[in-house]
Order: sequence, then C-alpha cells, then structure tokens
Amino acid sequence: MTNDKSIENNEVRILRALRRIIRSTDIYSRKLSSQHNVTAPQLVTLIAISEYAPITIAALSSEIHLSASTLVGIIDRLEDKGLVTRERDTKDRRRVFIQATEEGRRFAEDAPSPLQEKLARALDALPADEQRVIAESVEHLVDFLEAEEIDAAPILETGVIHKH
Repeated sequence: MTNDKSIENNEVRILRALRRIIRSTDIYSRKLSSQHNVTAPQLVTLIAISEYAPITIAALSSEIHLSASTLVGIIDRLEDKGLVTRERDTKDRRRVFIQATEEGRRFAEDAPSPLQEKLARALDALPADEQRVIAESVEHLVDFLEAEEIDAAPILETGVIHKH
C-alpha cells in the first residue's frame, strides 16, 4: 500500500525535474540563438524543409507538429535570412512550395542539433529499447498533462504556447 507522503514526494520530484528541464531548455535555446542566429523552431523547420522540399506549409505543419499560422512567421524569418524561398505552384496558384536555398541547405547540414547536444549524446549512448522507454514515458507525461493538442515542435522550447 502506498502512502500519501510517498505520492507527494514523487509529485515534487517530477515537478522539480520538469522545472530543471525547462530551465535547461531555455538556456540552450538562448545559446542557439546567440551563437547561430536561429531559434530552435526555425532550425527544426529549416531541417525539415531541407529534407522534404519542395514542401507545402500544410505538409510541413504535419511533419513538425506546428500550426500553419505559426509556420508562416517562422518561414518569413527564414526567408529574410536567405535560407528558404517560396514558389507558387504553376498549376494551382493557391499552393505555395517552400524549399531551402543553397545557403539554407548548407546551414541545415552544418547546424548544431536542435536537441541539446548533451541530451542527444546521452540518448545515443543508450540501447534502443531504453531510448524507446524514455520516449514513451515523456509521451505519457504529455498525455497526463492533456497537452497533446498543444502546438509544439519536436524540440524542447520555452515561450508562449499556441493552441490550434
């Protein structure tokens, strides 16, 4: 039989761990932005565009789990940096395809991991089964928080959360 004290201690442990993750994520995001002039969502978007281009915003949205409206702003900033271009479909002018420029492809290839490097290295050192267990545990936390509908890139990022 579990007692209320151990449940409370586990709740506090989980809360502390989540706060440490958020803090670490914030520090890494600032470092990425200051050292590479790109945010983590921009980097994830650029990497996906480089991999799947030419791609529409709708397809990109589905691929990286960000709403189309959020992506428009990210793509605007990537376009301003000369990393991506937009081209209208010649057959259906309503469709717009996004692709990386040569500079954008090089940047995506040479860019640091959008996942904190220390975390990426630690995960790589684990057996695949253990990596799967960690991924499933984090996904359970999302389910517990009822946050599955929150617009989020497959990265750790802090800031304003946008719902669909």
